[in-house]
Amino acid sequence: TKEAIDHAKAANVPIIVAVNKIELPTANPEKIRQEISNYGLLPEEWGGDTIMVDISAKQKLNIDSLLELVQLKAEMMELKANPNKHAEGIVIEAKLDPRRGAVATVLVQSGTLHVGDNLVVGTTFGKVRAMIDEYGKRFDTAIPSMPVEILGLNEPPQAGDKFVVLEHESQVREIANARKEKAKADALRPKQHVSLLDLNAGKAKHLKIILKTDVQGSLGALCDALERMSNSEINLEIIHKGAGSITESDVVLAAASDALIVGFNIRPDAAVEKLAETEGVSINVYRIIYDLIADIKAAMEGLLDPDTQEKITGKAVVKQVFKLSSAGTVAGCTVTEGKAQRNVKVRLLRD
Repeated sequence: TKEAIDHAKAANVPIIVAVNKIELPTANPEKIRQEISNYGLLPEEWGGDTIMVDISAKQKLNIDSLLELVQLKAEMMELKANPNKHAEGIVIEAKLDPRRGAVATVLVQSGTLHVGDNLVVGTTFGKVRAMIDEYGKRFDTAIPSMPVEILGLNEPPQAGDKFVVLEHESQVREIANARKEKAKADALRPKQHVSLLDLNAGKAKHLKIILKTDVQGSLGALCDALERMSNSEINLEIIHKGAGSITESDVVLAAASDALIVGFNIRPDAAVEKLAETEGVSINVYRIIYDLIADIKAAMEGLLDPDTQEKITGKAVVKQVFKLSSAGTVAGCTVTEGKAQRNVKVRLLRD
């Protein structure tokens, strides 16, 4: 649950909490509210803005209330879509069915999807041969906010791919092939998210950190030390923290949020390191707290706008002063260090 909250906050999306299993004799919804408020989610009944609904999935209690509140939240956020145009949306899941071929579950976000529409989905394309709802019923049109299973794609797309409907089959085929070529080229180019070297080079002004430590005591001390480093010029934000090993979920969050993973007294396992390498996520592990803080501080100093500094290229001593009507005052000097160059600025130090 804590990881889900951090993921939702990092994505900057609203959170609605369903407190499940209230039919159990040991259920204590108030305790859940107390614990979840520690993560910055204050229930509406306590004066906060987080909707919390007590439900029982097993006995189907308050499910209608939950759905009504989701709908109310959507209306308050003015989430609207135009149904009178070509459909657009996103893939939720996809698979290769041995009988039906490529099957994709999509969510229509705007426009209206019809059977017979030509659509391009990521690097795949096709014509909608059939649309099926969650009950196995077939229908011909899907309006915004409807999830549907579609048949007719040339191959299964990736979850998260966006789809768009176009007029002609040749258009969707051409776009899909062009995207496929670009995907091949991108696959050969290594991914790279933010790293300490990037921060020192001043390539960003916002430093997001995922902090993992061996024990809770170290976690508290490091959080306090790192959060004190944030200032008006550089925003340091710990988007997720916890005691325990670095997990694949941490790497996924870091890739999605362009964050840096910092570990203290722990090491990621081989699978996590491989995923981090694939996603281009930087993992920095330390055994000494001072080294960790010093590295982050150095990175943040690299983020600051540079101060103007004088670079001394040479020194000289004035031996004689001449006053000329044509050139003003001329100093005859002997160079004692470095060199004297034309068009550089000179500072005169007396005595």
